[in-house]
Amino acid sequence: MQAETPSGKGAADENFPVGSWLIPPALRPHVAAYYAFARAIDDIADNPALAPHDKIARLEGFAQALEGNDPAPIYAKAHALRATMLATGITTRHGLDLISAFKQDAVKPRYETWDELIDYCLRSASPVGRFLCDLHGEDKALYPLSDTLCNALQVINHLQDCAKDFAEMDRVYLPEEWMRAEGTTVADLALPAATPGLRRVLRRCVAGTESLMIEARKLPGAMKHPRLAAETAVIVSVAGKLTRRLGREDPLAKRVALGPVGYLSAMIGGLARLWLR
Repeated sequence: MQAETPSGKGAADENFPVGSWLIPPALRPHVAAYYAFARAIDDIADNPALAPHDKIARLEGFAQALEGNDPAPIYAKAHALRATMLATGITTRHGLDLISAFKQDAVKPRYETWDELIDYCLRSASPVGRFLCDLHGEDKALYPLSDTLCNALQVINHLQDCAKDFAEMDRVYLPEEWMRAEGTTVADLALPAATPGLRRVLRRCVAGTESLMIEARKLPGAMKHPRLAAETAVIVSVAGKLTRRLGREDPLAKRVALGPVGYLSAMIGGLARLWLR
């Protein structure tokens, strides 16, 4: 039996750098182990061919393996992450929280409020930032700032993929109470362009993301590890550019993303702001 259902996605498909040259070489294997684990369980949760109960059973197997309770080789990526956690003294909670969120994805296709969505992000995205902070020896007092950045990144991804998520998985992360207030429905996500009501909902989500970014921008300057601070400064800059573009462009009409030039500009700008500070 295979527990994984690989989608073919990798680090190159992500919006934000994963294990880039800014991460110290000695830590890159640990970052790679965490990413491989997260990619594997995310692929399970997002596989439209699997029934919800099958997804949950596979994810629970990963959870048991991460906790050292299931040595089956089909959970190799969980065993690798457990080895990383034991070697670095980092809590397995940063992996278990991801599993909790992805189990939720298996059974919960809608979100009523923004707060409900952020609760999901605190388990689906924030653990990544917390893991990186712990891996680099940062103070846990930075968790709240890290959480705001990771939550913003997650919402950005939801907005970019809102039409695709609905079409392929019948999953919608836009707050339903906002959709009702603006006179739109999830069916509008199947249209080739956003209706005026849906555009207003998207802009409300962008405004919420911009509020998160106010705190997130404080994170790079608060970090003591220079390489992680630089990596974070780049991510903050990329997130800021994408948020602004999502406020102007229609993600139903085309995917809103940064090309190579836009990404390079964001990287240079982020590093410059950090170093000038």
